Amino acid sequence: MKSTRLSKLLSIQHPIIQAGMAWVSNAELAAAVSNAGGLGLITPNAGLPADGDVLENFYTQLRKLRALTNKPYGVSLFLDDPQLDTLINIAIEQSVPVAVTAGGSPNPDTGHMKDAGITVFHVVASVLQARSAEARGADAVITEGYEAGSRLSTDKLTTLALVPQVVDSIEIPVVAAGGIVDGRGLAAALSLGAAGVQVGTRFLATHECLAHPNVKDAIINAIDTSTTVVNFNSHHARVLRNRTTTALEASGNMEELAALISEEKVRTAMLEGKVEEGIAFCGAGAGLITEIMSATDVVKSMVRDADSMLTKVR
Repeated sequence: MKSTRLSKLLSIQHPIIQAGMAWVSNAELAAAVSNAGGLGLITPNAGLPADGDVLENFYTQLRKLRALTNKPYGVSLFLDDPQLDTLINIAIEQSVPVAVTAGGSPNPDTGHMKDAGITVFHVVASVLQARSAEARGADAVITEGYEAGSRLSTDKLTTLALVPQVVDSIEIPVVAAGGIVDGRGLAAALSLGAAGVQVGTRFLATHECLAHPNVKDAIINAIDTSTTVVNFNSHHARVLRNRTTTALEASGNMEELAALISEEKVRTAMLEGKVEEGIAFCGAGAGLITEIMSATDVVKSMVRDADSMLTKVR
């Protein structure tokens, strides 16, 4: 695959970022993606026990990651995290090369990290947010379409609609995210003008990811209608449809639904495997995933299939 603005900016071989997924973006997964030529990300709470210390866990994940790869890597930080300032200071102290921020305005955190030599990407869901991130110094933006398995914008813009509009509106590189699980998605994103992709759900169903086997099985057994969008901390979030969400959707009791959705419910599903009782973030492209693979094979197959598709188009 030819080099893109993303691969040049990050000094990586392939324009693929593994998303920072709460509770499950662990060092082993991130290292495998980075070693395969992409960019792996960890989250501070990856694998965190119910009574664990997120700051110590962050240090532990960083130490493991550096022991497993000498390639570029990054961390994913939610800007509404109550311990954000300390997490940023740890990232700076540990000389983390890349940070992906989400869930709020990137200012002043972007400047603080950039002053320390960290390359900063910010997740956006509209042209206005992308312009704001660029004005505040972000090195690139990740456009997250409504298909993504994460907290979502209420604007409900799809990846297909969002990416080209953001590309046309800013000068910094644009990374596409949302519903991308294979080489077809990578090829489509590049054709829309994106410099690369961020992929979450496909990397959930890998051997290296510490997500519970029940979550991985649910993904590979998913069909096109296996996800739904719920209210999560005043945001929308795409999750696996289960008995609980189906019953609450049918009842229309949105207050009860909102009360159900919590970070502990996410942890319960993702780490303990209580998929029917908990909440498992999952992208709309899950129905295209049919097997658990190594992260290396995911990267290789995405690049191979994208190259094949782009060659046919030309």
